[in-house]
This record gives sequence, C-alpha cells and structure tokens, in this order.
Amino acid sequence: MIRKTVNVEREKPQGGEGTVLVKNIISKEEFCGKGRMFAHVVLPPKTSFGFHRHVGETEPFYIIKGAGEFTDNDGSVTKVVPGDCCIISEGEAHAIANPFDEDLELIAMIYNTGDDEGHSETLNG
Repeated sequence: MIRKTVNVEREKPQGGEGTVLVKNIISKEEFCGKGRMFAHVVLPPKTSFGFHRHVGETEPFYIIKGAGEFTDNDGSVTKVVPGDCCIISEGEAHAIANPFDEDLELIAMIYNTGDDEGHSETLNG
C-alpha cells in the first residue's frame, strides 16, 4: 500500500508557541493500539512544543534539519542538530523549541510501553 502523508497544523502544541506542521506518516489506527504517532514534524522559527509528560508511552525523535533547544525531564536545555536523537522514556517530560531563523525538522514516533494506550499531559499550559 502506498499512501500520502496527512498534514496537520497544530497551534500552540502542548502549550508551546506558534503553529507547527505535523506530517503524519502512519495514522494512529495503523498502530493497531500500539502507538499513536509516526511523523515528520516541522517547527518554523520561534515555535515550540511546550513541556509535557508521556504516560504509558515513549517518544524517540531524530533531528533531520535545522537546530533546536531540547528541554529534558530534569529541566536542562541542550542544543540539538541533525543526527541527534532525543529519547523520552515512559513517565518523562520534555519540550522542543526552535528559537533560530531556519525551520527545525524531525522524525518522531510515539508508541505505547505497555498494553494500555498511552497519552501525554501538558505541564506548562
């Protein structure tokens, strides 16, 4: 099967700033209850996903273009660039921001860590 990505604009995601483009590669239904997102995400300059916690799920994402600032579970902030992989384990919180002048692009996947469906909780918005 070949299918085109489904683009969704998310305004102030997880209490963040601006409008982010999420290009869904696999739909939640295609995860068959095992996850909810596999996407190419584009954060234009001055946009962000706010600080949020993953419950019953994990999220690795891989930076493919641009630069950003990753806020880890402990509140530390690290500059990320292409080739960096951010791994958010079950129960951990994080945020990602693009304070720079070029788009930040990443590939992200959110999948369940157990038998139950996971979710995220916004912590700053």
